[in-house]
Amino acid sequence: LLTAPIEIEGYRLGVGASVGIALAPAHATTSSGLLRCADVAMYAAKRTGSSYATYDATQDPYSTERLALLSELGGAVRGGELRVHYQPRVRLADGAVRGFEALVRWSHPRHGLLPPARFVPLAELSDVIQPLTLWVLDEALRQQRAWRDLGRELAVSVNLSARHLMDDGCAARIAELLARTGAQPSALELEITESAIIADPERASATVERIRALGVRVAIDDFGTGFSSLSHLKRLPLNALKIDVSFVRQMLGSPADRVIVESTIHLAHDLGLAVVAEGIEDEATLAALRAHGCDEGQGYFVGRPMTAGDASAWLGVGGR
Repeated sequence: LLTAPIEIEGYRLGVGASVGIALAPAHATTSSGLLRCADVAMYAAKRTGSSYATYDATQDPYSTERLALLSELGGAVRGGELRVHYQPRVRLADGAVRGFEALVRWSHPRHGLLPPARFVPLAELSDVIQPLTLWVLDEALRQQRAWRDLGRELAVSVNLSARHLMDDGCAARIAELLARTGAQPSALELEITESAIIADPERASATVERIRALGVRVAIDDFGTGFSSLSHLKRLPLNALKIDVSFVRQMLGSPADRVIVESTIHLAHDLGLAVVAEGIEDEATLAALRAHGCDEGQGYFVGRPMTAGDASAWLGVGGR
């Protein structure tokens, strides 16, 4: 009953569910305790891709903290606790800086500066992901405009969640931000994951078409880790593929990963797409990617994520 497609205003929507199970008195003896344990089990089911999971204490080292963070995240977006750091992207052929990926951080009053892995997955399971993404996009576009005013034509890339792809008003909101900040549409690249397309490929494709009509670039992020990579490449109006870090980091030591990277580069170029490699952590990996014709790259060897001021200093221009 849950997985049966639903027709809503002409769109065919697929709904899935992950069930978390907690039992009394084995796992908890109060209603709030049982709900918390069931929540932990539900996230375990999502991680494993199974339809249900029973609470396991060994999988619950941070659940109380996680639930607390989720309850605080909305206030953090509104209260100015988020920060954007910028990781450089360079052209591998000559090392020229092409732009930066905007990566959000949370300056938590108790836990300090939290990386996106600590809270973005929580946001993606709630409505907070939409205002969070729009805030990051606004900040990144303002910074791109500031760099352009200082004489540096640089692109910024921002991750777009699955919820935005399902939102018919997504492109209009992006257009509003572009107009408000005065940033160049062609200097904005939005990154979407393969998994974000799967739920409703037709609706996702329509949203991407509207975004592309604004002059904004669109890239597939974490390419190779989704379930339908090739089937959607030919139908989506894309500009680039980003090879997932898990393949790039192992490409020198794993023949299989090297073949995946090489094949992805050739496939993308044959389709007229640029290729960006994530996770470049040493010179040997960068040289190998350059030799195989990879267009751009990012990673700790190229440059770590940094504040806007530090990024400007790294570029050799004044900050905003």
